Amino acid sequence: MSFLNSYNSVLCEFNPLKPVLSVPLFEFSIGGHRIIVSNHMFSITLAMVLLLALFLLSARRKTGLIPKGFQNLIELICVYLRDQMARPILGENTDKFIGFIWTLFFFILSLNLLGMIPTEMIIHLTTGKENHFGGPATANIWITGSLAMISFFVIHAAGIKQQGLRHYIVNFAPKVPLLMILPIYALEIISAFVRPVALAIRLFANIFAGHALIATLLGLIIIFKNYGVAAASITVIVLMSFLEIFVAFLQAYIFAFLTTLFVSFSVSPEH
Repeated sequence: MSFLNSYNSVLCEFNPLKPVLSVPLFEFSIGGHRIIVSNHMFSITLAMVLLLALFLLSARRKTGLIPKGFQNLIELICVYLRDQMARPILGENTDKFIGFIWTLFFFILSLNLLGMIPTEMIIHLTTGKENHFGGPATANIWITGSLAMISFFVIHAAGIKQQGLRHYIVNFAPKVPLLMILPIYALEIISAFVRPVALAIRLFANIFAGHALIATLLGLIIIFKNYGVAAASITVIVLMSFLEIFVAFLQAYIFAFLTTLFVSFSVSPEH
């Protein structure tokens, strides 16, 4: 109990759900415009820098023809996404869009995994200073919404480029009897806008729910101040963390898979 009490004052100052929220870190001005950088923007920038560094390292040619270590892992994931996920759906159009699909998958995966690192808690417990660094950027609906909007524009731009604007509009809805054309077109237009909303909410809800559950378990330690509750909570948190790693990969894959599926709908008139 003395161990728990010694950290009680520090833990009570720490809000486990705070990393999920978007909190301003600092601001600067460019051309008279004030730009505020939040913890989630910092995570996005960090993910971008890490991805660039890691992929540049993995792309370096080493001795021997067979890739090893991290390079082998990256190539394995890329080949799987191209040959097992994208090619059965996109067919001959796979090579046109696989770069975007790879980027989307690895970027979302990086944000999901970075969000699992309790940066704010580590800094707070070691230094005792208040900070807002880190946090799951994909638990922010504005960020997942932005990713979904990027997919939305790529999906329809791909269809227009592949078929031409006129044919894309004509083929936007399936061939149906004349009396059903207007209702079907209305439903297809609604569906086109619902798809990115579903992408955004699915990613946001799954990542947010996992962090909310872990925050609840941490809160039980603070509330009950009991060794038994603390041991049980920590055990479940460890198990949940492994599950969250699986969810991080799964949600990145689902986002990339559904985007691939929607692109195939746009570029193939028969769909």
